[in-house]
Amino acid sequence: MILTAVFDTVYAQIDNPSPEAPPVSDKILQMVRYLTWFVLLSGVTGITYAGGRFAWEKWSGGALQSPKMVAGAMLGGVVATSAGTIMNAVVGS
Repeated sequence: MILTAVFDTVYAQIDNPSPEAPPVSDKILQMVRYLTWFVLLSGVTGITYAGGRFAWEKWSGGALQSPKMVAGAMLGGVVATSAGTIMNAVVGS
């Protein structure tokens, strides 16, 4: 009975904490947005470069190595753009 009263008293003082953003989270989120923009720009640049190289290799009759570059850039873009979804699935409740 005494143990139950102590437990109820202590439990009543412990509040269910709600998530709160850290003090500098706005700067961190801005940095993440910049990095996301840079990754997407890099992907578009990589695919454009690989497409130009593909055309050059076809025109000059050289070995075709650019399709691997296009596939790599596209796969990297898929992973980069789905990183948030993957983290929400793993970490989120």
